[in-house]
Amino acid sequence: MIDFEIQRCTRRCAATDRELLPEERFYSVLVNEGTDVVRRDYCEEAWTKPPEGAVGWWKSRMPAADANKMSWAPNDVMLHYFQELDGNPAKADVRFILALLMIRRRIVRLDDREVDDEGRELMVVFCPKTETEYKVATVPPAGKRVEEIQEELARLLFADAA
Repeated sequence: MIDFEIQRCTRRCAATDRELLPEERFYSVLVNEGTDVVRRDYCEEAWTKPPEGAVGWWKSRMPAADANKMSWAPNDVMLHYFQELDGNPAKADVRFILALLMIRRRIVRLDDREVDDEGRELMVVFCPKTETEYKVATVPPAGKRVEEIQEELARLLFADAA
C-alpha cells in the first residue's frame, strides 16, 4: 500500500517566496522527495509546467478574505459520481482528478500502480467503506480542460458553489 499525507496550501509561492493574495490563481504540485510526497505552491507568474515525475498537479484560486467557506458534498456522493464515470472514456480525465481528490480526502487510498494490456498507466485505489478496488486510468487533463474539470467538480461537489 502507498499512503502519504498531502500538506495544506502554504499560501506562499515556492519559487518567489511571496505571499499568495486573495483571489489569486496559483498552481500546486505534488513531488516525490525521497520517501516523502511534498506539496509546492506556485504563483501563476512563476509556474512553467509540472516537474518531471510529479505525482499530480492542479490549478486553484486563493479564497477571498471575506469568502464563505465552501463545504464538500458528502463522501458517498463523491464515490457515487466516481462510480458513474467508470466506462465513460470522454470523462476519463474527470475520473482521474476525482480519484486524486478522493485520495486526498481519504475516501479511497492509493494501493498500487499498474499498466493495462493497452499500455495505459492505471492507479489502483481501494475504498475501505465499500471494500472495493477500482482501477483508474492516469489521464492528466491538458490545457483548458483543467479549468473545465475544476468548474464541473465545483458545480457538482461543492455545497456552496454557484
